[in-house]
Amino acid sequence: MPAVTIRNLSDETHRALKVRAARHGRSAEAEMRDILESAVRPAERLRLGSALSALSRKAGLTNADFAALDQARDKTPATPMSFE
Repeated sequence: MPAVTIRNLSDETHRALKVRAARHGRSAEAEMRDILESAVRPAERLRLGSALSALSRKAGLTNADFAALDQARDKTPATPMSFE
């Protein structure tokens, strides 16, 4: 798993981080992970799988529709590109 080092963090910020971590009942390291996770992967972000699922439900598609599409599609392997 990757590791991150944060340099030049002010004493005040480090102290506030420790206080915040204590309030949440976790270590400063766990608190930093939570802060970073929330910043880069917010809960309200668009999740492609969920969006596609909602779109298909809205369109009224069923598993039978997908099975019919799978049977009808061309299963021949694609020909590799040639750059000659």
